[in-house]
Amino acid sequence: MAKASFEALNPYTTHSFLLRQFSEFTAPYHFHPEYELTLIVKGKGNRYVGNHMAAYGDGDLVLLGSNLPHCWKNEPLTAEDDNVSAVVIQFAPDFLGNDFLGKPELSLIAHLLQKSMHGIQFTGQTARVINELILVLTLEENSFKRLLGLLDILYALATSKDYILLDQQGLSSHASGARSERINTVLGYIIDNYKNEILLDEAAALVSMTPNAFCKYYKKTTKKTFIETVTDYRINYAIQQLIYSDRSISDICFDNGFGDLSHFYKLFKRKMKLSPLKYRKEFRKDL
Repeated sequence: MAKASFEALNPYTTHSFLLRQFSEFTAPYHFHPEYELTLIVKGKGNRYVGNHMAAYGDGDLVLLGSNLPHCWKNEPLTAEDDNVSAVVIQFAPDFLGNDFLGKPELSLIAHLLQKSMHGIQFTGQTARVINELILVLTLEENSFKRLLGLLDILYALATSKDYILLDQQGLSSHASGARSERINTVLGYIIDNYKNEILLDEAAALVSMTPNAFCKYYKKTTKKTFIETVTDYRINYAIQQLIYSDRSISDICFDNGFGDLSHFYKLFKRKMKLSPLKYRKEFRKDL
């Protein structure tokens, strides 16, 4: 069964941080102690950060905190969306020494890294500028200039107001070790299965709890019921299909794990205040 897995990154040798380029996303829902700055140069799909799910596209820029579970899934709605290109920068909390971020000059960057425990998406002019800086950084061969480039990027992010906090509750960061592991296990199960049948008994068994105890525990920890979380994931993905594809409402309904069309209409309208068809028409009219 799926769960948030620990990822051990390759040891840094000639550099104090990792900068890698990817042409596909194969990592499962996972976490690691390193901070991570991910730029989607090209690609479309879903981004999962903590208990937050959203669509990503070209230019998506996200900073992740230490041990915050996450994954990107390439889920193209058309054949043209199938190509992926991404740049990922990863660095340890002490990548410049134990006390470096404690210096007064680094206070803004230190505060940025504290906020990153929620996951931060950067938008607008900030995203456009940083995208260019990251692409330039990939071409830099001088290790000293590459390090200075990373600090410039972090400072620009730290002073920006163009951002959105993703996992508002910060469950993965605030929860105790055992509680965090349980929730991450369940979220990993939902992420891998929300388009198919999801069983409460199966989710409860993953964390060695009875269904009744699991439901109470999940609601207390996340402030949502287990079913509400599953429904949110399904509705969010249905929204993407309504916007970016011409698939029929019934196809979208059944492709997203809803077994009944009328029930899908009811849940969608409750959350979005519009029927699926009306939502598609209103969104495209705005475009």
